[in-house]
Amino acid sequence: MSQTAHIPSHRKPRRSASKLALRAGVAGGVLSTIAVAGAAGPASAEPVTETIEMPTLGSLGTDLSSAVAASAEASQQEALDQSLEAQEAAALEKAAKEAKTAKAEADRKAEAERAEKARQEAEAKAERERAEAEARAEAQARASRDSARTQLTATSASDSSSSDSDSGSGSSSASESTQVASGSAAAIVAFAKAQVGDAYVSGGTGPNSWDCSGLVQAAYRQAGIDLPRISYSQSSMGTSVSLSNLQPGDVLYWGSRSGSYHVAIYVGGGKYVGAQNPSTGVVERSLDWDPPSGAVRIL
Repeated sequence: MSQTAHIPSHRKPRRSASKLALRAGVAGGVLSTIAVAGAAGPASAEPVTETIEMPTLGSLGTDLSSAVAASAEASQQEALDQSLEAQEAAALEKAAKEAKTAKAEADRKAEAERAEKARQEAEAKAERERAEAEARAEAQARASRDSARTQLTATSASDSSSSDSDSGSGSSSASESTQVASGSAAAIVAFAKAQVGDAYVSGGTGPNSWDCSGLVQAAYRQAGIDLPRISYSQSSMGTSVSLSNLQPGDVLYWGSRSGSYHVAIYVGGGKYVGAQNPSTGVVERSLDWDPPSGAVRIL
């Protein structure tokens, strides 16, 4: 035989450690069962004639799988319950936040409405007070004009008599002046009437808002006559005329001639046009509505 020839082994192959452990466990279990049964039985017990069937490895695996499946199902159910609880808590928190936001918005709107209502009431009150103040001022002005008119009646009559006597000495030139003045007076009257409805603004000189002397000054400018800006200076111009002898274009004044506080333009037919006050603006009124103190003829 060759020295290098292979010599077959006669030893049995070794079993794996896992198989040996499994067999040892089964054997140990069987022996333990027999020992317990023997100890529990009476000493005079008869020999066992029945075979006890031991649990097999397959049945043990099935039970273990069932237990694992049940445990997994329980864990899954617990996780599902926790997820549902978390979702419910989140939904409640979201609903609470939305309710809080809605309440804050409702409170803000209510506060804004209260503020707007208060503003409107304040404006309405201020408007009422302004109208009442203007009405009182107008009443006081009218009372003052009535008082001044009573005091100056004699003075106006005296001035009128002087004017009539002067006109008698030069009838020819007076007639010429009247003919020339009628065209200019028409322009003055037409301009004044065209402004009726415009606003009254203290210091206003047009084109859409006036005070009394600003309107008279602008009207006379249509006839090429440049009057002073202030009412008492305007009433000091020209010649004083009687209120019973008025002609269109004459300047009416309230107060004394050299200290008048209001002026207007006589437009004929017993009426005048004037920028009265902020409440009425530029109006056309009858002389009876607020009789003037006197008049001057500038044309």
